[in-house]
Amino acid sequence: MPENSVTAAADLVVRGLTVSVEDKEILRGVDLSVPAGEIHALMGPNGSGKSTLAYTLSGHPKYTVTAGSATFGGEDLLALPADARARLGVFLCFQYPTAIPGVTTVNFMRAALRAQGKEMPAREFIRRLNEEMAALKIDESFRARYINDGFSGGEKKRAEVLQMAMLRPRLSILDETDSGLDVDALRTVANGVNRLAGPDMSVLVITHYPRILEYLKPDRVHVLNQGRIVTSGGPELARQIESQGYEPIIGPVAAQTAHSHTSLTGVVAEAQA
Repeated sequence: MPENSVTAAADLVVRGLTVSVEDKEILRGVDLSVPAGEIHALMGPNGSGKSTLAYTLSGHPKYTVTAGSATFGGEDLLALPADARARLGVFLCFQYPTAIPGVTTVNFMRAALRAQGKEMPAREFIRRLNEEMAALKIDESFRARYINDGFSGGEKKRAEVLQMAMLRPRLSILDETDSGLDVDALRTVANGVNRLAGPDMSVLVITHYPRILEYLKPDRVHVLNQGRIVTSGGPELARQIESQGYEPIIGPVAAQTAHSHTSLTGVVAEAQA
């Protein structure tokens, strides 16, 4: 089946993923599964490796995989360059979208659709673009504005979701899309994602604040700390983090890890004596 004819959502399966950036190990054996059509949340304190996982899955060349695997719909993601992963249906909403002066929203979206084999007649393209902009409460002037150039934080995030709405990927990774948004913008962006999520699109939303999850309603919540997923649960896990913070979850795991390390060190020392 040709790449661009695949439309249904697919399973994302990550096993033992270890990733380094400039010789510094960030991910230390991540295991994660996002079944087709589900919304999963990846939470954790700052510096836990959430964005590293997002960029690694998307194919950023700065991130070096040293062990483990990542497949999407049975395809080996790690063997594919970033553009091939995009054609496969993997989409990343950036935490800090880059400005592209000189490239209008209209031209950018038409080029992106063409690159993925989804080009459509001009009249249909404009109709769809107008519909999606209206749903996201984006002013019509956006069509002629340069991508993210002079945009506010909220405008950048809406523009990212607009791209997602036009491209209709099979897996959307939202890297802290909620950061910098006021309550109204957060609700609009979340509603835009909810409109698209379903049987044809899985979502992995990365955040360290649970407020966006009040709107997105995840099927599963995972907590990442120091490069590993330390626990997973249902939506109640996000509510626990909201009320108690990360320490009640991370503290016992860290203590157990430290105890195991101490015990192993003792065994090794005894064996060498």
